[in-house]
Amino acid sequence: MPLSPLDIHNKEFSRSFRGYDEDEVDDFLERIIQDYEGLIRQNKDLEENVEHMKEKLRHFTNIEESLSKSIIVAQETAEEVKNNARKEAQLIIKEAEKNADRIVAEALNKSRKMALEVEEVQKHAAIFRARFRSLIQAQLEMLESGDWDKFDRDVSVRSEVPAVRDGYTREYASQEG
Repeated sequence: MPLSPLDIHNKEFSRSFRGYDEDEVDDFLERIIQDYEGLIRQNKDLEENVEHMKEKLRHFTNIEESLSKSIIVAQETAEEVKNNARKEAQLIIKEAEKNADRIVAEALNKSRKMALEVEEVQKHAAIFRARFRSLIQAQLEMLESGDWDKFDRDVSVRSEVPAVRDGYTREYASQEG
């Protein structure tokens, strides 16, 4: 068991014939007591300081553990967010591809319809051209034939007959009006 300042103060030495000077020993013991008390106070202060440092260390260790856990949670959350974003991007891409396929299919259908319509119009145009050509050829043939001379004679005969002319005029007027 360590000595206390009180143990040092109460210590009695036995006296011998040629012993030490009592005042000198008492002064020295007094200095030892003061130093010893200072060391005890310093030791107590250091122990309190160590306890305080241990408390801070526990606090910082808790903070470190919390930060580590927070970092791990943040990393997991970030990874989860990246995975969700990746999945969402894939869904958006698939949806866009579906829309693109649909748009392309619609465009192809419209293109086919338009091609059929163009083909139909070309057929009608060809038929019209053929009919028009036949009509023009028939008209040219009629012009070149001698039937016009007969027609001119028929018209001049009709103009001489008033009843035919009036009937023709009335019929022509009723068609116009």
